Amino acid sequence: MSISTPGGPERRPNVVSTGKKPAAGRPAAGAKAGSGAARTGSTGAKAGSGKPTGTRPGAGGKGRKPIAPVKVSQGRSWGPIALFVAVGVLAVAIIGYGAWATFQGAKPWEDRADAIEGIVNYREKDKDLVSGGNHKAGPITYTVLPPVAGPHNAAWQNCMGDVYPTQIANEHAVHSLEHGTVWITYRPDLPADQVTKLADKVRGKEKLMLSPFEGLDKPISLQAWGYQLKVDNADDSRIDEFVKTLRVNASIEGPTALCSGGITATGTAPRDNPQMG
Repeated sequence: MSISTPGGPERRPNVVSTGKKPAAGRPAAGAKAGSGAARTGSTGAKAGSGKPTGTRPGAGGKGRKPIAPVKVSQGRSWGPIALFVAVGVLAVAIIGYGAWATFQGAKPWEDRADAIEGIVNYREKDKDLVSGGNHKAGPITYTVLPPVAGPHNAAWQNCMGDVYPTQIANEHAVHSLEHGTVWITYRPDLPADQVTKLADKVRGKEKLMLSPFEGLDKPISLQAWGYQLKVDNADDSRIDEFVKTLRVNASIEGPTALCSGGITATGTAPRDNPQMG
């Protein structure tokens, strides 16, 4: 052990010799932190180590990193989102249907008629049959029943939304078709509630008429000039489509052809004298 002499030319600190050299990069024991070593701050390094020590919390801190606050998820409110999506889908559907309906309505009525499932277009099948304007007296034999066109009586059947309880004469009915009427017929054994539904579609509407018809191969048959559609029940949506498309449009005498002032009597025999109607 060496002891420095007090008051000597160079005053040295007391050092206890251990015989070991201090580790590289570390200050000797007893050395002050500030002597020859870089002061460590918030981003400083340990004296002589060359490694950052991390952020200090402040004076007197222990050197621990601050704990980040935990965020609590509130979750999504799906109710308003679902409502918004539903409204959007509905809006798109309405707009789409409107565009489709506008497009359909812009088509020629003949194209819309041909698009009705099950419709028979006699205007294409038999052009002579639908020529029109051929008035004949007396009974007439028709190849299509109920008839859709052909020769007919000079007097038409009244077609101002008339609902006839019994069968009417074909010869007068065909003349009404020529004026743009849709004639709905049904088998006499059709259930009463079905007849009522058909009557509700016809009653009081110009250029429509309803009557029973013997011998139909389907419960209900609809006729317009040159067109026919047969269905099984009054709830079939094609009935409304047929009426909407062909009423007035199918007339070969124009939209001003009359439906009033016609024969109102029932029975299968034609009345050559309108006064008898």
